[in-house]
Amino acid sequence: MVLRLSGFRRFLIEFLCFGIKQARACLFAGLFFLAVFAVPRTGIMGIPRYDALLAIALLIQATMVLTRLETLDELKAISLFHVVGFALEAFKTSGAVGSWSYPDPGYTKLFGVPLFSGFMYAAVGSYIIQAWRLFDLRIRHHPPYWMATAVAVLIYANFFTHHFIGDYRWYIAACVLGLYARSMVTYRPLDRDRHMPLLLSFLLIGFFLWVAENISTFFGIWRYPNQLGAWSAVHLGKWSSWSLLVIMTFTIVASLKHVKATIHIPE
Repeated sequence: MVLRLSGFRRFLIEFLCFGIKQARACLFAGLFFLAVFAVPRTGIMGIPRYDALLAIALLIQATMVLTRLETLDELKAISLFHVVGFALEAFKTSGAVGSWSYPDPGYTKLFGVPLFSGFMYAAVGSYIIQAWRLFDLRIRHHPPYWMATAVAVLIYANFFTHHFIGDYRWYIAACVLGLYARSMVTYRPLDRDRHMPLLLSFLLIGFFLWVAENISTFFGIWRYPNQLGAWSAVHLGKWSSWSLLVIMTFTIVASLKHVKATIHIPE
């Protein structure tokens, strides 16, 4: 159905629909981070903050599945981000690395990492999965999947190896630029297709994650070593790390959708 809209009126209505769909795609992330900011550091009714956040995150996740706002297939994909995120958190917070820490006590901490932390990575995956469906996303000039997967593996590996053999993120970023230079994302906020360079979408999502990280460290959810005495803004260079993480997450989602589309299930 094509609406008879033009000029500023079309722009306004499309922008409104875009905002509504974005809010819907961010439902899990929005509710989860609202809980992060709302739960006091002292916890709730004697329950430590980290444990309360885990319970709230599980409740949000279960509610979304039960109300069919999220499918079981989507939940399976999101669970993969829990595993990927927790492995990274356990390494980064280890005594040998100590990139950041979770200073508050909690019963649901494993290797010094509260289990709710996996939901922070799952929130990124949830947003991409939901946005893909709500905006009817299509990717033009997507690179070969094996190349995209190889770069995603390098991105993830560099989060670990840069502590030992040097940080190669900018070399990997150069590969990403070449790989996705022609890629365009086609999306539909209302009744017409709109287009955006895929690389730009990676940067924008990464920027908003960097902003969310600043807010989270301000509230003391986790702390970098330079924030233990007094809070200071997270270094702008973390924007690049978040953007690379978004690319890795996007690749997982795109690859899973590609695999599912190529599997024929006889009736």
